[in-house]
Amino acid sequence: MTAATLAQPAHLPRRMAVVVFLAFALAYFFSALVRAITATLSPTLLTEFSLNAQDLGLLAGGYFLGFSLTQLPLGRLLDRHGPKKVVLAFLSFAVLGCLAFSWADSFHGLLAARVLCGMGVSACLMAPLTGYRRWFDASTQLRTNSWMLMTGSLGMLAATLPVQWLMPIWGWRALFVMLGVMIALAMVLIALVVPQWQKAMPMGVAHAMPVLDDDGSYRQIWRSPYFWRMTPIGFFSYGGMVAIQTLWAGPWMTQVAGWTANEAATGLFFINLSMLVAFWLWGMVTPRLARRGIPVERLIAWGLPLTFVVLAALVGLGAAIGGLAAAALALYCVCSTFVALAQPAVGMAFPAHLAGRALSAYNLVIFAGIFVVQWGIGLAVDAGRSLGLPSVMAYQVALAGFAVCSCLSWVYFLLSKPDQT
Repeated sequence: MTAATLAQPAHLPRRMAVVVFLAFALAYFFSALVRAITATLSPTLLTEFSLNAQDLGLLAGGYFLGFSLTQLPLGRLLDRHGPKKVVLAFLSFAVLGCLAFSWADSFHGLLAARVLCGMGVSACLMAPLTGYRRWFDASTQLRTNSWMLMTGSLGMLAATLPVQWLMPIWGWRALFVMLGVMIALAMVLIALVVPQWQKAMPMGVAHAMPVLDDDGSYRQIWRSPYFWRMTPIGFFSYGGMVAIQTLWAGPWMTQVAGWTANEAATGLFFINLSMLVAFWLWGMVTPRLARRGIPVERLIAWGLPLTFVVLAALVGLGAAIGGLAAAALALYCVCSTFVALAQPAVGMAFPAHLAGRALSAYNLVIFAGIFVVQWGIGLAVDAGRSLGLPSVMAYQVALAGFAVCSCLSWVYFLLSKPDQT
């Protein structure tokens, strides 16, 4: 029996769909807050633990390393057990990771806790997207993907000025305890409202049965030319955007543009607010574009080059960008949202019973890219300084290297065959 003979599950009623979306969105909000909070805390952590740029990049990247380690088993678990059971099990580790981070007294303790946090929240986007692949129609999937990312931007927004305001009152350790409590409350909501998972059924059979030719492997994913066409832009362009948004935007404003920590927190707030608006607009527009037959691939081909122009301006101007640093970084991140459309496109390129594995495999690509770019920029900055370059120039060289990699990934995307399977 093949995927083509599978019955399509019924879509959720509108009211239930909204409630399910909100439950998953709340968990994703807190996962994004945990992800982005290191950018705001970086001045404090640098001082308290005597970290250098390489340590800071590794600490922030540890979250994404933990995230990446779970993606392949996560895909199998999602296809077999469904979003509800999987996300609840994983979020338990996120709660433990937040508590461990609050208790850490060394760099290695912080790093281990960040890896655990990354592993724990690694299902917060893939679980709902797997459910949406079966519960919603195609245009609604594009919209909910954008609005989930909008919710993530809201979480990153909360990781900027609100965290900066609460730091003198609570301290960063108490903040992580509260994050653990909030994630636990989100778990309760998911347990109450998200429906149980029904395995894929053959046509005309009343009781759920597993797909007979599905051995649980990733073979069909790895053999897909379409998946590999999307891989380099996911790794460098999408992963690089998140790496800059969640870490290096802060140090760029403080160490290149010369901003204070409070000014940088305000800049990060503005950057994440811009991303929130961008994803909200994508959620409004993408269903209409899909109905008009405008493919995601064309939007990526047209839109991604805008990021190269902004990166060139950031590298070329360096410290001279001054008070425009946040605006330029926000523009870069907003232009990068074109490549975020690749994620739901990959999910929809495969049958519904492979959705969990397809989405998780692509998410592995993205988060491996985030880890490599975050740590790589830190390594490049420290290497430049060790060679005698001024700090500003070291940052410029590091960002220029990333820009070249991102541009080459776009060229590969253009030159690859546009096979859909």
